[in-house]
Amino acid sequence: MQAANLYLCGTPIGNLDDVSQRLLDTLEKVDLIACEDTRRSQKLLNYFSIKTKLISYHEHNEKQRSQELIEHLKSGREIALVSDAGMPGISDPGEILVRQAVAAGVEVIPIPGPSAFLAALVVSGLDLSSFSYKGFIPRSGEKRQSFFEELALAKDTTVFYESPYRIKDTLKDLCDFSAELAARQTVVAREITKIHEQKYYGTAAELEGQLKNQEIKGEIVIVIAGRSEIKEESEGWEDLSILEHLKLLIENGMTKKQAIKKVAKLRDLPKSDVYKEAVVISVDKDKFE
Repeated sequence: MQAANLYLCGTPIGNLDDVSQRLLDTLEKVDLIACEDTRRSQKLLNYFSIKTKLISYHEHNEKQRSQELIEHLKSGREIALVSDAGMPGISDPGEILVRQAVAAGVEVIPIPGPSAFLAALVVSGLDLSSFSYKGFIPRSGEKRQSFFEELALAKDTTVFYESPYRIKDTLKDLCDFSAELAARQTVVAREITKIHEQKYYGTAAELEGQLKNQEIKGEIVIVIAGRSEIKEESEGWEDLSILEHLKLLIENGMTKKQAIKKVAKLRDLPKSDVYKEAVVISVDKDKFE
């Protein structure tokens, strides 16, 4: 028997009028719908009078449940995978099942639907010729530090999700990390497609000040512009001293550690030699841990 199809179904992220006829047809015709929260997905099915059976598929059972669903597919049962909102696999369960389905020779068919990060991107007014999607950023520690270090050097627009409970801390961390990041054009979008949809435009520093005393609720997406071209990438740094070179890179968004590594590489020097010059530099971003 030929394996049945696995349908990745994008569901509305707030406004049920965003549902497509193709999505409704798919949810009605499949044998089984795998979903994050059966109670939430049941409300969607009830609204459109769809009777298809639901089965849970979430972050706590996706490894075990994926194999079970693959067996269903191999036996000829067609399955739709949905998340609570948006496209499965985009900061929601789905990646494991898709990988196993592809390996098993199962046809994986996308049923496109709304996506909060794409919606926020297209209304951001920022450069969309190239962008980076980061999902939910790390909450603390070295991973969070590394995220801000990478963001400081990113030339492309970056988009990521954030909790309403951490949005103010994240904007503050952006501003504390470097003056260059604080000055970048940023958009905070909340409750995309919903009744209380709001979009805030400005620099990271302006938005940090604007939202500091506001109560923020709902689904949050942050979009931030890429950095301007760093001066060291043009000619002329050869005339600078090591210390001047380091200061130039730091002023243009690098951390001290990044600047030391870059200067050592460009000048073909041991990092220890460059570090000796860097010890006199004190920058706030290096206290961000």
